[in-house]
Amino acid sequence: MARDIGIAAEGSGFSGVALAHNTRSREDVDAVLKEAEQAGGSIVRAAAEQFWGGYAGCFADLDGHLWEIS
Repeated sequence: MARDIGIAAEGSGFSGVALAHNTRSREDVDAVLKEAEQAGGSIVRAAAEQFWGGYAGCFADLDGHLWEIS
């Protein structure tokens, strides 16, 4: 999971858990990531086409929890 997100499995604070939020469109993915960043979250992986055929990106919220938006 860490490799998929693009972070180190050890030493990054990654707990092995990522929360997921599914949207209806690519535009919604971009909008949610933008809103998260504006609220103080950090983009961990910019939204992009995924190997499984979807479109997703990840951010860390203010508490360090990872979210995948797809």
